[in-house]
Amino acid sequence: MPMDPLPDLAALSLAEIARLVEEQRLPPVERWNPTHCGDSEMRIARDGTWYHQGSPIGRPAMVQLFARILRREADGSYVLVTPVEKLDIAVEDVPFIALEMKRDGVGADARIAFRLNTGDLVTAGPDHALRFFEEADGPRPYLHVRGGMEARLARPVYYELADIALGEGSEPPGVWSNGAFFALEPGA
Repeated sequence: MPMDPLPDLAALSLAEIARLVEEQRLPPVERWNPTHCGDSEMRIARDGTWYHQGSPIGRPAMVQLFARILRREADGSYVLVTPVEKLDIAVEDVPFIALEMKRDGVGADARIAFRLNTGDLVTAGPDHALRFFEEADGPRPYLHVRGGMEARLARPVYYELADIALGEGSEPPGVWSNGAFFALEPGA
């Protein structure tokens, strides 16, 4: 099944992005409960690279296909699931990376959309929260994608958000998207 080419995020309006998000029809993996079949011999590295048997998966369409059947289990583990099989997949941090963002509006009227390394589009808001926490090597920003799965914001995307937050002057610094405020300070 060929995958559609990725649209240019910068050329899209947020209304067009919202329409594309609505059109992203994902299989109902949360309703599939097959018997566990074993290990997929796949791994998603911290940098978002997908591997099979130790080799990177070089075809973006394959990564997109596998991402559509990825599910996070109640115990925090990840599986690839179809109606007839369920296979473990190792995830070093989170399964997705937010590589690009686009913002329309300012303050409480703003909407921020992100493109993931899988080509998926996610608009931050009440159902897709941004969260931030501090690690020894600096802040770790994440975006809820679906079903308990998150995307880590690439460093340039985080810097873009931080610039917006500091420019708007809120206290604590943060950003608005789809009517929700997300403080950049952990625990704020």
